[in-house]
Amino acid sequence: MNPLLTTGLDAHRGFTALSVNLNKVALLRNTRALGIPSVTRAAVVALEAGAQGITVHPRPDERHIRAHDVHALAELLTQWPQAEYNIEGNPLHNLMDFVRAVRPHQCTFVPDAADQATSDHGWLFPQDGERLKPLVDEARSLGVRVSLFMDPTPQAMRAVRELGADRVELYTETYARAHGTPEQASVLAGFTATAEAALHEGLGLNAGHDLNRDNLTDFLIAVPGVQEVSIGHALIADALERGLSETVRDYLRCIHRAFAHP
Repeated sequence: MNPLLTTGLDAHRGFTALSVNLNKVALLRNTRALGIPSVTRAAVVALEAGAQGITVHPRPDERHIRAHDVHALAELLTQWPQAEYNIEGNPLHNLMDFVRAVRPHQCTFVPDAADQATSDHGWLFPQDGERLKPLVDEARSLGVRVSLFMDPTPQAMRAVRELGADRVELYTETYARAHGTPEQASVLAGFTATAEAALHEGLGLNAGHDLNRDNLTDFLIAVPGVQEVSIGHALIADALERGLSETVRDYLRCIHRAFAHP
């Protein structure tokens, strides 16, 4: 069974799935008009190496993933029925057009500004609830799972469930900064508490942002029920040295080490 489809009610029900974010492949391609490196070819290599999903975050300025990439990947993934397609973005900008056209397995709502370099915070409740509600409802009516990008805030999990979202994606940059420092344990405790609150509310659990080969295993050991990690920047950076196939396998080994931990 695809781990992305498990209920995630405990940490050992299927391995955490790895979804490879291809934004940085597109960013490199866009520096020239040659069409290389190919985003779809990178997706094939990642999937052949064992990745369970592909993630893209098409921004309005198309500085990396472009509209044609979103559609080309959707077509490619019809040949990979065991894999999942996750499209991230701000539903108040351009994301919903892709959700309506492509109907990916999952859309991740991210509250980034149009000119923002990268995502740096989650949604706020109750402030964002009213404007998100009709968009969550629309995506779910199209058969698309909805995940909300969230900071590790346990008390917000009930509001996410009441909004009708299916999952949360925990924004893990604060953990990545704390990893290997005296603050690691206390920061991780906040993620653990948030994960437990999400699971208690019946939400699925994803995680992403600045996860890498050094910190991924520790995160998955400490945080229960993570069904999917979405990793792009570090994974593509590692691939420049190790090759994409071997890098994907490395990240899968990090995941497996977490699940082998007593």
